[in-house]
Amino acid sequence: MRIAVSGSIATDHLLVFPGRFTEQLIKERLERVSLSFLADRLDVRRGGVGANIAFGLGLLGLEPILIGAAGVDFAEYGAWLRAHGVDTSEVRVSESLHTARFVCTTDEDLNQIATFYAGAMAEAQRIDLAAVAERTGAPPLVLVGADEPAAMLRHTATAHRLGIPVAADPSQQLARLDRDQVRRLVDGARWLFTNEYEAALLLERTGWTREQVMGRIGTWITTLGEAGVALARSGGPVLRIPAVPTADVADPTGAGDAFRAGFLAGTAWDWPQEQAARLGCALATTALESVGTQDYKLSPSDLITRVEQTYGDDRARAMEPRLARVP
Repeated sequence: MRIAVSGSIATDHLLVFPGRFTEQLIKERLERVSLSFLADRLDVRRGGVGANIAFGLGLLGLEPILIGAAGVDFAEYGAWLRAHGVDTSEVRVSESLHTARFVCTTDEDLNQIATFYAGAMAEAQRIDLAAVAERTGAPPLVLVGADEPAAMLRHTATAHRLGIPVAADPSQQLARLDRDQVRRLVDGARWLFTNEYEAALLLERTGWTREQVMGRIGTWITTLGEAGVALARSGGPVLRIPAVPTADVADPTGAGDAFRAGFLAGTAWDWPQEQAARLGCALATTALESVGTQDYKLSPSDLITRVEQTYGDDRARAMEPRLARVP
């Protein structure tokens, strides 16, 4: 099952501030903020939500098709992705612009302040998902991740027209999308991914109640950081899956993308949602322990051990036959 993953392709500049952002904010002066944070570490890494999710799926052996726009500097990055199981044949490479840049500063409480420069991502709206489907075969699922907004809307509309199930993952772009746009991205999605803050922002942006959203989608997956993940379906109870714990957090950037990769891999293997979420949590923790969104190593035996220690031996054994076939 070759899932198509659309979304940003970027280079991450990850900085660490050895303090707390909140200690620098003056409540009475928030309408005019002028702050500078002296970081004591910088890591330059490959990133972008589309590439990150595709990377995780590639490690799990699913050979995902990455759909996005990159810049004239993409050659080395593309070779890296291909070496890790990602099909980059449908990536649009700009003739003049550079690959997008994500600059993120993390404080000691793991709060983050980030800026994103689109660069070549602006050309993503020129990609035609229908043409991709003709060349590669219609995928069984397309994840529509944070990207140039017109591209997100175009991919969503095309997928619905072609009858391809959609996983909606607007994430960072929610802040710049208007009500109609968010509604169009969400309506009819089989899966809807948000974190806890994005869930509240999505309700504010759409103007819908939680119940109205649930009536328009299949399952709403909300990541809750160290509290795990919540799976909600209309008319059913919310299922809560605890996170896989670790005492060795190196960098939270990209953990949510790793969760999505693990979850979508599990669903591609026809696992129950709860089991897919457990794999997602295990992969997210693996990513947490590395600096950089594509610098973690995947070991099937390590994933099985993490699942066993967190969720029990029976659930680990249920995953073992499939994970044993991961390259």
